[in-house]
Amino acid sequence: MSLSMFDATVPPVARSLTNLATLLEKGAAHCEARKIDPSVLVNSRLFPDMFPLSRQVQIASDIAKFGAARLAGVEAPKFEDTETSFPELIARLHKTVEFLGTLTPGQFVGAEDRSVTWQTRHGPRTMQGLPYLTAFVLPNVYFHATTTYALLRHNGVEVGKQDFLGPLPE
Repeated sequence: MSLSMFDATVPPVARSLTNLATLLEKGAAHCEARKIDPSVLVNSRLFPDMFPLSRQVQIASDIAKFGAARLAGVEAPKFEDTETSFPELIARLHKTVEFLGTLTPGQFVGAEDRSVTWQTRHGPRTMQGLPYLTAFVLPNVYFHATTTYALLRHNGVEVGKQDFLGPLPE
């Protein structure tokens, strides 16, 4: 059995974002239980030159939805990056997963060889679909999800590896 581009893209990023939403729910519960202003965690950084937790979540969402959309040859919804609370960030992740759920395997046929172009802060970038997925999309989603996990853990939220990985698929 071969692995399709749909299977290599949509299920893994949707799972990662779903697990990330669960981590954020635990962060919100942690703040409530300990009477911590949630904005402290939402705005926390691992180092001053790094993005805060809120931006890490926004980027994970954007990479997932735009990456999958480019591979599928469709437009992705645009979000305004105005989330400032756990509920807003969780809602964004759910909206992203809902969008991913609208994509079909047929839209990904030939995506491994499709030319993908996107704008970076250094200018436009173009890659073929398979290296775009494996060298850009997946590593970026996992990097920003992991950084969010690390920020929560660093701030005392009781999460572990299994929370990050989530339940294994059947």
